[in-house]
Amino acid sequence: MIYSYWLPVLLELVWHWSFLLSMESRKQHSTNQQLLSPQRVKRSWVWNQFFVLEEQTLTKPLSVGQLRSDSDKQDGSYQYRLSGEGAGNIFTIDENTGTIYVVKKLDREKKSSYTLRAQAINKYTGLPVEPESEFIIKVQDINDNRPQFLNEPYVASIPEMSPEGTSVIQVTATDLDDPTYGNNARLIYSILQGQPYFSVEPKTGIIRMASQMDRETNDQHLVVVQVRDMVGLTGEFSTTTTVTINLLDVNDNVPKFQLKLYHLSFWENTPVGAYIGTIMADDSDIGENAEMDYIIEGNPSTFGIITNNLTQEGLIILKQSVDYETKTMYSIRVKAINKHIDERFLNLGPFEDTTIVKISVEDVNEPPVFLLPEYKMEVLEGATRGSYVGAVSARDPDKENISVRYSLIHSKHLSRLFNIDEHNGTITVIKPLDREVMPWCNLTVKATEASNSNQVSKVPVYIQVLDINDNAPEFPENYKTYVCETVKQGSLIKTISAVDKDNPVEGHHFYFTLAPEDINNSNFTIRDNQDNTASVLTRRNGFSQEEQTVFYLQILIADNGTPSLSSTNTLTIAVCNCDEDGNAQSCKHGGFGFFLGFSTAASIAVLTCFFILLVLVLLVLAIRKRRKSSLFSEKKEDFRENIVRYDDEGGGEEDTKAFDMAALRTQTVLRKHKPRRGITTQIQSIYRMSLGLGPDEAEFRKFITEKLKEANTDPCAPPFDCLQTYAFEGTGSIASSLSSLESVSCDMDKNYAYLKEWGPCFRKLANMYGYSETGEDQ
Repeated sequence: MIYSYWLPVLLELVWHWSFLLSMESRKQHSTNQQLLSPQRVKRSWVWNQFFVLEEQTLTKPLSVGQLRSDSDKQDGSYQYRLSGEGAGNIFTIDENTGTIYVVKKLDREKKSSYTLRAQAINKYTGLPVEPESEFIIKVQDINDNRPQFLNEPYVASIPEMSPEGTSVIQVTATDLDDPTYGNNARLIYSILQGQPYFSVEPKTGIIRMASQMDRETNDQHLVVVQVRDMVGLTGEFSTTTTVTINLLDVNDNVPKFQLKLYHLSFWENTPVGAYIGTIMADDSDIGENAEMDYIIEGNPSTFGIITNNLTQEGLIILKQSVDYETKTMYSIRVKAINKHIDERFLNLGPFEDTTIVKISVEDVNEPPVFLLPEYKMEVLEGATRGSYVGAVSARDPDKENISVRYSLIHSKHLSRLFNIDEHNGTITVIKPLDREVMPWCNLTVKATEASNSNQVSKVPVYIQVLDINDNAPEFPENYKTYVCETVKQGSLIKTISAVDKDNPVEGHHFYFTLAPEDINNSNFTIRDNQDNTASVLTRRNGFSQEEQTVFYLQILIADNGTPSLSSTNTLTIAVCNCDEDGNAQSCKHGGFGFFLGFSTAASIAVLTCFFILLVLVLLVLAIRKRRKSSLFSEKKEDFRENIVRYDDEGGGEEDTKAFDMAALRTQTVLRKHKPRRGITTQIQSIYRMSLGLGPDEAEFRKFITEKLKEANTDPCAPPFDCLQTYAFEGTGSIASSLSSLESVSCDMDKNYAYLKEWGPCFRKLANMYGYSETGEDQ
């Protein structure tokens, strides 16, 4: 517990001691520089070298140092600004005092220094009082990284009985800490396991033989090497690695090829990098003594050889393409050499062997070859039929040199534009081209051997259609404008421009003039602005809608092409009544009279209202027409009026026998019920309230309608004055009666009282709801 408490304190003291030594060294170096310097230039900025310790856990910003101008009187008039690497997110500055703070934990191994710039600004004037200057904040190293071995795992082989001091292998470790500061990255190597047979150099990590060893006793040794930093001081880190050292048999056998002459062959279209054959030399040794390298003597450019380390075979590969028509046979000399030669056995002769390899090339029927990977051609638009565009060329690479036929592969619309001569590859135009429609034409030319249609090659052809001046300039839109009645002479009423579908190399330049028929126009003139626009001006004071409502000004526009093309365009000018600001209020001309007084949004709103109103009117007309046509839809139907009138009091009930009601009716009179026009709720309510009716209007109306229909269809119903029959009410209702009263029947005694009591009421209600005596709605 005591050690764990005092150890961090001792480490901190050691670090401060090393930091003071470093600062003292820098101060001494600065003093020496001042003594050596003949003159010292006074600086406007005042600061010291800035350092910040890495891996500090910050709970609040940590001051790194202060920078200030020596002209700063510290009266609050200076503002300090910081920019550069990490400014704002890693380093901040107190704008008033110039104190720099670090707000994040830093890692020197990721970034060892930060370059920043400082600037002092006068708060009141906003002007810099010092030129912007650059300074560096260095991140100071601590020992926070363990040394690491490189290129692990380490495996080494050494012949048995090697003399003492023989170098076996070198292990290398690295430390991410700063090697220029303290001992954080100073490494020392030592052996923990492997003595007394091996030793290691403390500074270089080279492992050497410490004594001779016999492979038959032990053919493999594991050596553990340790590396430490800080030269063994307190706070050091260490890492170990294991080196596998194999003791090998000595090489006392020479490799021998199985054959002195090898024959190989391959096709001429074999891809580069493919292997074309294998050779092999035998070695009676084992292990690395049997390992060998294969080389091709001389300066080989066509073939190469690599060694298969597993089988010890030599693989011959193709390094560049060959052509059967150029060369059919190659001869190379291959040597096999042992990788590990024991000098003690050099008296046996050289540890290598040589053989001859003859390689023949087999012919392959190859497709035609174009002279270029792609072709680019140009043709003027409008070129006549048969005009020359360009030519492609291909040849048969085989020795037979078979003739080639050319054809085009393209879409259907391009097949009607170009043609190619199948014998010489000349491309011509079938019909004139239009650059404005198709500026580029992409074709594919196919070359086929005349005697073998399977041997085909293709090449892209890009044809650019060059522009000619074949389009006249014109208005970009149908220009319409207006002129106020109170306009002054020379007033600008419209600025016009032009467009041209052509694309001249030097760009467009348009010329605006009045057309010959308007050259002496006394109302308007035109001024060319020399920037591809023109201004339309008035030539007199005031216009009158009563005299003329619209003018048509003919304007001639010409381009700068060769030859120059021109077109006549019409500018429509309406005469309008304007307000004081020159905005049109009313125009009698049809194209302007409605809209010039409104904005675009207002015009759209008015059009929308008109459209909605039109739809409503058409809908109302359709409904009224439908209602009118529904009153007497069966125009050809035979009907008669069933209204019976009496001018005398009659004989009462007995008088009914004087009339045969069945004779007054026919089956044609009994029609289906036709819907009647409804009466507004307000009027119905007034009638009901005035009469004091109790039942609901809809139910009561339905009740009356059903009773009237029953009376029409009953041939036994008596013709009382208070009971009205309506031949057009139909033959009956699908609903039953809404009243508890029974319908009229042939039992006259039973219904007489009912008709006498309710008859007048029925008439009054029928009149109230708009029924006439003819059965039609009022």
